[in-house]
Amino acid sequence: MTDPLSRMATRIAYGALQLPRIAWYVGHGYALQHLSKEARRRDGLEPRRPATTVLPVPDQRQLYADLFRLLRADLDNVEAGIYPLPADRDGPLPLLLRRSQSFFQDLPDIHRRRERNGHDDVRLEAGEGRRPDYYLQNFHFQSGGWMTEESAQRYDTQVEVLFKGTANAMRRQALPALHEIFAGRDQRTLRLLDIGCGTGRFLDAVKQAWPRLPALGIDMSEAYVRHARRHLKRRAWLDVFVGKAEALPLPDASLDAVTSIFMFHELPPDVRRAVMVEAARVLRPSGRFIVIDSLQRGDAPDYDGLLDLFPQNYHEPYYAGYLGEDFAAMAHDAGLGHVRDVNAFVSKVMVFDKPA
Repeated sequence: MTDPLSRMATRIAYGALQLPRIAWYVGHGYALQHLSKEARRRDGLEPRRPATTVLPVPDQRQLYADLFRLLRADLDNVEAGIYPLPADRDGPLPLLLRRSQSFFQDLPDIHRRRERNGHDDVRLEAGEGRRPDYYLQNFHFQSGGWMTEESAQRYDTQVEVLFKGTANAMRRQALPALHEIFAGRDQRTLRLLDIGCGTGRFLDAVKQAWPRLPALGIDMSEAYVRHARRHLKRRAWLDVFVGKAEALPLPDASLDAVTSIFMFHELPPDVRRAVMVEAARVLRPSGRFIVIDSLQRGDAPDYDGLLDLFPQNYHEPYYAGYLGEDFAAMAHDAGLGHVRDVNAFVSKVMVFDKPA
């Protein structure tokens, strides 16, 4: 994009779209902190003992500097023509307000669940046997785990509040790695799978960039799959279905790209390896597997303390193991080559290729 007026218009439009989102969800975060203190006072509890770490923790100035560095990278990708100006589709204001209302109404239950370490509620409600034991947990102490319509409705607000309004921008950092292998090819002849697709926000970004790309999404939650189908109903060449990432119901060598966004840190080590093996199995030669997930220990040393604090504040039983996981070695064992890692605020993009 070389025309200065066009560049200026794009930057103004990008800022008009993204900055209000950041302010909206950052405001939710401040309100959450206030309400948490009020809930403890109302319940007659002592102020919650803060999580502790001896490792470095970024201050607010560094956090926001890195947040805006992510937005700069996002805008650079738009200006480079890798993907269009993003349409985050948060919904009309009444829908946005209803989601916020649901988010805040659920906070007292999350607060009480955290106090009693109640991370098995969903196992009792859903019953065992239909899904793996590791999946039937109240991750983040959220109501319903991944199992209910209400959880699916609240999820995107919850994750955007956690990431200060940058969750979609972090997801989009997988698109340049897709662009590298899709450029110059007829998108109608390619095929992509997003595993652990959740509410479908990453698939929405993919379809904005490649509207005629045949794409699939798989998730273990019927409720989240239904939500994704509603969210993506305007998108063609797309299907979302229920299934396990560690046992993909797809033929060998049938896909050109596989993606996984914010999922691996919630998997036990043996399941992580099974998913990596399945991704390698379903990829065609020269296919690409892209993972976006949390930073790991040592990726950005100033953030190591923040990573240490996260599982102390949220129920994340496999996160500590994830922080030290050797993904390059895991990929090698599955028959994939590690291409690169790129940090993106509090997340990173990991790229793996299947040999030709």
